[in-house]
Amino acid sequence: MEASASNILQLIILAGLLSIVYGYFTGKNILSSSPGNSKMQEIASAIQVGAKAYLNWQYKTIAIVGFVVLVIITYAFNILVGLGYLIGATLSGIAGYVGMLVSVQANVRTAEASRKGLSEGLSLAFKSGAVTGMLVAGLALLSIAVYYYLLLSFGIEEREIVNALVALGFGASLISIFARLGGGIFTKGADVGADLVGKVEAGIPASTFPTKSAPTSAPFVKIPPPSLAKIEINDAPKPNATRAFTISLSSTPKDN
Repeated sequence: MEASASNILQLIILAGLLSIVYGYFTGKNILSSSPGNSKMQEIASAIQVGAKAYLNWQYKTIAIVGFVVLVIITYAFNILVGLGYLIGATLSGIAGYVGMLVSVQANVRTAEASRKGLSEGLSLAFKSGAVTGMLVAGLALLSIAVYYYLLLSFGIEEREIVNALVALGFGASLISIFARLGGGIFTKGADVGADLVGKVEAGIPASTFPTKSAPTSAPFVKIPPPSLAKIEINDAPKPNATRAFTISLSSTPKDN
């Protein structure tokens, strides 16, 4: 292995280490900031418990799928390809898990910082996102550079090195796709649930429920507490719209 190539690899490894160190100290700085008053901490605690439960369940499921793929790849190719896949998948999972935990912790701290000023809140929010970004970049650089360096040092053929590095990238991408899709579904479910519960509890009139022709039909939801539902099916106001559900909630006691 040429000296210049070795020096470049060492610089890449150093850059990866610096990224991880930056992410560590940035996360530590975020967690040391004020989490707000007791009410804010109570709400944030509930969010953190739910997010952690979701993450644990998601990564258990991902681990099962990942293990099956690992066995298939190792059997179809060789142990070096399987090891590359394992390294990429593991580090990708670590980056996502740690980054999400820091982001959840940073939510309430960003809200508290925003009470002091917009710049303070924006700075904290940017730093919380940078933790995940630097972890992803740093671990990617480290894993690829270190694994490539080791493969070269042991005199592995170029074709086998390419296969192993492609498997490393595949493992990282596979785990990140699972996490991204699952996180999006979880976030949307949490948003819809929180929106509906908040409107019911506060007695705030909701806008509309989506239908097959959401842009052309406008069913309205009125929620005066205490609420008992009466559902009617009315024609949508526009000619080309489909029939829509109009839900009105009355405070009349329910007949037994």
